[in-house]
Amino acid sequence: GTTITISSNHWVMAWAGLEINTLAILPMISKSHHPRAIEAATKYFLTQATASALVLFSSMTNAWHTGQWDITQLTHPMSCLILTSAIAMKLGLVPFHFWFPEVLQGSPLTTGLLLSTMMKFPPMTLLFMTSPSLNSTLLVYMALLSAALGGWMGLNQTQIRKILAFSSISHLGWMAIIITYNPKLTLLNFYLYALMTAAVFLTLNSIKASKLSTLMTAWTKTPSLNAMLLLTLLSLAGLPPLTGFLPKWLIIQELTKQDMATAAVAISLLSLLSLFFYLRLAYCATITL
Repeated sequence: GTTITISSNHWVMAWAGLEINTLAILPMISKSHHPRAIEAATKYFLTQATASALVLFSSMTNAWHTGQWDITQLTHPMSCLILTSAIAMKLGLVPFHFWFPEVLQGSPLTTGLLLSTMMKFPPMTLLFMTSPSLNSTLLVYMALLSAALGGWMGLNQTQIRKILAFSSISHLGWMAIIITYNPKLTLLNFYLYALMTAAVFLTLNSIKASKLSTLMTAWTKTPSLNAMLLLTLLSLAGLPPLTGFLPKWLIIQELTKQDMATAAVAISLLSLLSLFFYLRLAYCATITL
């Protein structure tokens, strides 16, 4: 499904790839047969089906007005607006974020890893391909709201998967704010985010930690792994000497070049909110190392 979407030029092919992706992940979410997992799968299916329908609707509207089914030829303003909303829903950008923390909380850690990284890649590719014609003002507002809400909502969570879901929402804010100005920076940010999130999820999976209380006692079993988890979490937070700081620095630089210093300052300050819960996670991981 991912390969079909990222290699297609025709809207219907891209839509088909997105649908295959959705149908493929559903059994993985609901395989434990727990009511919570079934609820998560249902929420995921309904959200993704709505978003896919909107993608198809926007491409049909565009084809109706321009006679073009090519992904890069999205020129009709209404289609651009609907597509931006549809992809925001697929990714979990604010105000379409409600489903993501719930679905991640109801999924196993390995499925959560796929939902946070692999499943975000096809919608990101569509955003990348249509970036010249997207509504930049709408995306900037969505991005700032995502950074604010991702940080704010993650503050009082004790479930690690929910914390990582809100972390994902605030990272998406950084990606969305720059997509219309420098799409390659968005891809760089996404790749680094996927790499760091994969490291966090796989570590948590191997130490079997899903709550802060279990993470606190895990250091006795694997001190070296927990030390690595500490560094990865600080990198996700975007602290200067670590890898996670690089895309944020480049994005702030690019926004300043585009005369958007206010937006750059705002998103930087809002990301301090999420820094707090990363530090709390890191502290729990290495509480008595």
